[in-house]
Amino acid sequence: MRSMTGYGRGEHVQGGFKFSVELNSVNRKQSDISIKLPAELEELEPRIRDAINAHVSRGRINAVVAFHRSEAAEHVELDTALAKAYLRAIQKLQKELKLNGTLTLDTILRAPGVLKLAESALDADALWPGVESALRKALERLVKMREKEGKHLAADLAKRLDLLVAGTATIRSAAPETVKRYREQLHARIKEAGLAVPLDDERLAKEVVFFADRCDITEELTRLDSHFQQFRASLKSAEPVGRTLDFLAQEMNREINTIGSKANAAEISQQVVTMKAELERIREQVQNIE
Repeated sequence: MRSMTGYGRGEHVQGGFKFSVELNSVNRKQSDISIKLPAELEELEPRIRDAINAHVSRGRINAVVAFHRSEAAEHVELDTALAKAYLRAIQKLQKELKLNGTLTLDTILRAPGVLKLAESALDADALWPGVESALRKALERLVKMREKEGKHLAADLAKRLDLLVAGTATIRSAAPETVKRYREQLHARIKEAGLAVPLDDERLAKEVVFFADRCDITEELTRLDSHFQQFRASLKSAEPVGRTLDFLAQEMNREINTIGSKANAAEISQQVVTMKAELERIREQVQNIE
């Protein structure tokens, strides 16, 4: 299990360039990737997006890619033709204006463009291996952080699921007593009212049966057991399970609400309130899971 929150950075030096990639991710229902690239690498965006999608299926991913020349790649170029052109132009100007003065090498070298750092043509395809290597390192660290937090989330959800299972067991054991208690209360009220109605009267039996049917939560408890099993299995899955867990949590909430509406016993109602509070915490945690 992975969280949707994480950070990863990768660097790689290749061909005289140093590449760096920073990734950070936050919660988002769908996959949403934002990539910031220097102009020279813009055509690599589809490849970067595909690489991220191959490792991350859900969440808002912000990627920042940068590169610069390493010192070993920086060297000076001398434009000899431009230097000669400057020299001829200055000498011509001196002659036309009849100006005296000594031309030095320093004067020519200071002229714009005579000395400059070498700027080779940048080929995005040739730079891709360096970007890919830095991206791979960043993704490894991002995924590792998301997995680490995912383990903590899985442990927390497992504990909360155990509380729901325990609450369901309490409700299951209390449910039969509800019908028995209703029958006894009905007989007591008839006796107190002094009505001449035999305790084995068919109308009383039908009333008790009707009450038992109206309060029957067997189906809801069975479905809850199924949801619990699926939820627990998903916690151990190697696949992204955030959407699955979110769906199961919604279905659990539906069944617990139905039990609460059918409940005719204080013990069950109290347990339903406790379970709903715990389930709400589960639903909040599930929003963090990929």
